[in-house]
Amino acid sequence: MIRNPDFVRLWIAETISQFGTQISLLALPLVAVTLLEATPLEVALLGTIEFLPFILFSLPAGAWVDRLRRRPILILGDLGRAVALASVPVAFVLDVLTIWQLYVVGFTAGTLTVLFDVAYQSYLPSLVERDQLVDGNGKLEISRTLAQTAGPALGGGLIGLITAPIAILADAMSYGLSALFVWLIRRPEPTPDPHRDEHGRARGSLASEVRDGLRFVLGNPYLRGIAASTGISNLFSNIAMATIIVYAVRELGLSPAGIGLAFGLGNLGALLGAVSADRIRRT
Repeated sequence: MIRNPDFVRLWIAETISQFGTQISLLALPLVAVTLLEATPLEVALLGTIEFLPFILFSLPAGAWVDRLRRRPILILGDLGRAVALASVPVAFVLDVLTIWQLYVVGFTAGTLTVLFDVAYQSYLPSLVERDQLVDGNGKLEISRTLAQTAGPALGGGLIGLITAPIAILADAMSYGLSALFVWLIRRPEPTPDPHRDEHGRARGSLASEVRDGLRFVLGNPYLRGIAASTGISNLFSNIAMATIIVYAVRELGLSPAGIGLAFGLGNLGALLGAVSADRIRRT
C-alpha cells in the first residue's frame, strides 16, 4: 500500500483533515466559553449545530456523492472548511466575532465534513485493488482514531500556546494542505453515470436511493446493530460534550492543554481497535 503514491497522498490528506477537525471541535467551543463568555445553553447549541449536518445530510450525501467524482468533492470540502474557519480569527482581530458567526461556521464546517468523510471512503476503491481495500481502510481508520486520540491534546496545546482563534487559523491552513495532497493524486477517476449505477442498472431518484439504503441497513441485523450502537454512542457523547467544556473551564479551571489531554485519553481504545483490526481479520 505504501508503494502506491496516490493512496499515500489520500492517506496524508485524510490524516491532516482528521487532525484539523479535532482541533476545531475543541477550539470553537473554547472561543465561545473563554472569549465570548457564552452561556452553557449557547455552548450546547453550538455543539448541536456542529453535529446537526451528520443527522440531516449523511444519508442524502451518500446517494449524491455516488453520482459524482469524489476527488473534486474532497478538494472543495477542504477548501470550504478552510475559508469558513479562517473567518473566525479575521472576525476576532476586527473585534466583530459573535456566537452567531460560530454557529454559521460550525454548521458549514460540519456539512463539508460530512461530504468529505463520505467521499474519501468511497474514493478509496478508485485508488487500490479490491484485495487491498481492508488494508487501505484500516490505514485510514488508524489515522482517524489517531487524530481522535492525539488531536485534542495537540489542539489543546496549540490553543494554550497561540490562543484559540489563531489555532483555528492553523486548522484552516491544514485543510488547505489536505486539499493540495488530494489535488496531487494523478490516477484518473472514472466519471460515474448519473443515470446508471456501476452495475448498469437505472438509478432511481435521490430520495428513492436514500430510502433503499435506509431499508437495506435496517433490514440487515449486523448493520442495524452497528447503526444503533453508533447512534446511541453519538447521542450520549454529544450530551456530554454540551456541558463538559464549560464545566472544565469554569468549574475545574483546566487549561486548554489539560482539556485536550483528557479527551485524547478517552479515545485510546478506538486506536487499539483500528491498529488490530486487520490482524484480527487474518486470524
